[in-house]
Amino acid sequence: MHVKICNAGDYQRVARSILPTPLYEYLASGTDDEQTLSENESAFKAWYLRPRVMRPVGSISTVTTLFGQRLSMPVFVSPAGVHALCDEVHGECAAARACGKVGTIFGLSQHATRSIEQVAEATQGNTNLWYQSYILKDREMTLRLARRAAKAGYRGIFLTVDSVRFGFREADARNNFSSLPEPHRLVNYDDEVSQAQHPKKAWVAPEASVDKSKIYSGQEEAWDQNTEQLFEQNPSWEDVRWLKREVCRDLPLIVKGIMTAEDAIEAKKAGADGVMVSNHGGRGLDSALPTIDVLPEIVAAVGDQFPVLLDSGIRRGTDVLKALALGATAVGIGKPLFFALSVGGEDAVLNLLQMFQRETEAAMAICGCKSVSDVTRQLVTRHPSGSGRVGKYERSKL
Repeated sequence: MHVKICNAGDYQRVARSILPTPLYEYLASGTDDEQTLSENESAFKAWYLRPRVMRPVGSISTVTTLFGQRLSMPVFVSPAGVHALCDEVHGECAAARACGKVGTIFGLSQHATRSIEQVAEATQGNTNLWYQSYILKDREMTLRLARRAAKAGYRGIFLTVDSVRFGFREADARNNFSSLPEPHRLVNYDDEVSQAQHPKKAWVAPEASVDKSKIYSGQEEAWDQNTEQLFEQNPSWEDVRWLKREVCRDLPLIVKGIMTAEDAIEAKKAGADGVMVSNHGGRGLDSALPTIDVLPEIVAAVGDQFPVLLDSGIRRGTDVLKALALGATAVGIGKPLFFALSVGGEDAVLNLLQMFQRETEAAMAICGCKSVSDVTRQLVTRHPSGSGRVGKYERSKL
């Protein structure tokens, strides 16, 4: 089947046609009834752009900065694990190199299938790498992993705080998707965890064929659940202060997984340098609000000088523009990355990122914005029939 790839959705359609159903549904699904998964995308459609005309837009720049780091566009790759399910040869290195070519951030998941050091070596200093951390029960392991990233030249830390428990994905249960195929491993744990202290299956896949059609045995407890056992079950905001003090004095620390103004304020008080509005792409708590709907209250609560990132639901350049207009500094993509990686590896990821840049640039031009700084709250309005809320912290309404 030949499909002309024109947008992120095309990559998903092609991925669905070529991947084994269990793998596709693992990548595409959400938890429970998938309400949040669905509404992450549809909520953007309740926001409308208000284009301004007769403005000089002969030269458009999508360049932005984050903590003094130059990004070619306000779109980056959010940290998400197990890239080797989509690109068995290169894993996370493929997408990381693509980010370097386009000039944006690549977020490496703690649950990657290529190590902190392998990705740094593969990109040879050409990619702006950030590392994603969880607070583990083993606090020293948490610090060692983050310090490895700092030593390897990573330029920031995403601290994910919304995954004390993983949501239940019914598609995985129905498909018996329960194990990561050998030789793929959650390699960042390999040098850190003593096998005498923890069950091997908590971070190493049980034996299985690399053939993607044969990896869904259903004989092991779900590897998500095993990995979850490593996480601190009683976290507090003091953990943010601790990580900032111990590792991130010279690195920006973004707290990822913020969905309320109240928690954004707490993160700021705890010493975070910014927050990331995220509901884990609908893979955490079902019935959580779409990220675009809570963004305005969070921006209003922390102030427009405090960086607020967003992911979950970004599929078009117009989505990027709407998020920027509502106060986001930049936005991350996750699922579109996996679908592109499955279809064509590094080249497809590069094409995906370039499409986002082209779409964002075109939307800016049509709306009369020469630069990212021209994108303001006056650019968007909410359709009267739009669902969801924006919260008591929202600033002036149109």
